[in-house]
Amino acid sequence: MFVRCYAGAIVGIRAVKVDVEVNIAGGGIGLFLVGLPDNAVKESEQRIRSAFENSEMRMTAKKIVVNLAPANLRKEGSGFDLPIAVSILAATSQIIDDRLAETLFIGELSLDGGVKPVRGVLPIAVMAKESGLKRLVVAAENAAEAAVVEGLDVIAVENLKEVAAFLNAERDIAPTRATIREPEESLAERFLEDFADVKGQSHVKRAIEIAAAGGHNVLMIGAPGSGKTMLARRMPSILPPMSLEEAVEATKIHSVAGKLGAQSGLLTARPFRSPHHLTSQVALVGGGQSPQPGEVSLAHNGILFLDELPEFGHNVLEVLRQPLEDKTITISRAKYSVEYPANFTLIAAMNPCPCGYYNHPTKECSCPPSAIHRYFSRISGPLLDRIDMHIEVCPVPISDINSEQREESSSEVRRRVIAARDIQRRRFASTAIHSNAMMNSAMLREFCPLGKAERALLERAMERLSLSARAYDRIIKVARTIADLDNAPDITASHIAEAINYRTLDRDNWGR
Repeated sequence: MFVRCYAGAIVGIRAVKVDVEVNIAGGGIGLFLVGLPDNAVKESEQRIRSAFENSEMRMTAKKIVVNLAPANLRKEGSGFDLPIAVSILAATSQIIDDRLAETLFIGELSLDGGVKPVRGVLPIAVMAKESGLKRLVVAAENAAEAAVVEGLDVIAVENLKEVAAFLNAERDIAPTRATIREPEESLAERFLEDFADVKGQSHVKRAIEIAAAGGHNVLMIGAPGSGKTMLARRMPSILPPMSLEEAVEATKIHSVAGKLGAQSGLLTARPFRSPHHLTSQVALVGGGQSPQPGEVSLAHNGILFLDELPEFGHNVLEVLRQPLEDKTITISRAKYSVEYPANFTLIAAMNPCPCGYYNHPTKECSCPPSAIHRYFSRISGPLLDRIDMHIEVCPVPISDINSEQREESSSEVRRRVIAARDIQRRRFASTAIHSNAMMNSAMLREFCPLGKAERALLERAMERLSLSARAYDRIIKVARTIADLDNAPDITASHIAEAINYRTLDRDNWGR
């Protein structure tokens, strides 16, 4: 007897529908899996046999051929256990197959017949809806994640017996419904860290606010204890809420990477990723034998914070060039090629020299000029050129630390950031971008025209600081964001001057 049901395979962060075809024939015995399965899929036979036995179901003694189509797509993971088991049950007439044509199954089977959660359920749910299927059967732990997709009945099950009872119409299981929070509701989230905790550093806070408003990359340079990490970790508290489209994109990536909790649905807070400086190149950008998204993709629509930037390996830092420019990362290997989104804001921090006290107002630097030069040389010019703002972070005076003056809270700053993002959303309404940092050259000409005085000021800065064409564009983008924060329709000379001031490392006294 021949039976077909549907499963899903993950390619990058999208899913591909897989036909699970089962044919039971009289000649021979055993279960044969074809269709390019990996080891985890091949091992499903033993899990399925044990699950049948402990669920009081029978496994036929005849020859069972299971084909996973399309045959040229490699099938990975244990999520094929449930669809294969359901197909065998239907082929042996233990369940009614009326619902199989409109249902997709995904889940791992335990030896006692339980259904376990798997990774990548959200992309599979999106694919199921786009394919015209009516329902998705998943483990109970994956139900909240899958229910994010509207128009698809998500059936949460605990074990194989429950699946059989549902398909035989012996048990009615109500579809899981997700409560999707509106973007405005996420503003009410309480952050454990607030800008009000940071004493002084008004110029750095201003730079962080501009970066949050326009999605600009920032490098903070300062002595140990000057507050670089403290400021970076508070940046999520001033970011605008994610749109529904952004939230779905971020949730897909975390789903594929297996980073969502058992009861997690849609991500509402922007990601904040802070990998250690010993992180490998593969862990940062993704890949591996079975491709997985890396830190740059897990930070999609959020922040990637790299503390102690020069301590990262040279090759690790250099792979950031493409995602910083293209907002995607393409991983190509002999057996596969996948593309992951990587539209993140880079926040980096570093000491000014190996001892940490170069340009310090009170402590003397013990590093010779050659050591300072070598230290800065760990970060290549092309990478620095892709960082919009270089900010010097000076130590906080003791008078500021002991001051009783109230500092501005994150909620106050966030209101200004959201207002600036609203301006950008209206400006780019007919395009696929949503922040000033994402503008290309054609958009700069359209949305950032400069007057004669502004152009002359920028030309003088280009000559004096020997800036590249990329730095020229990035200064204009930052100036556009500053103008948006001021609710100014045009970029003025003061906006250009402030943007130029955020190019600390282009000055002659740094790293020389």
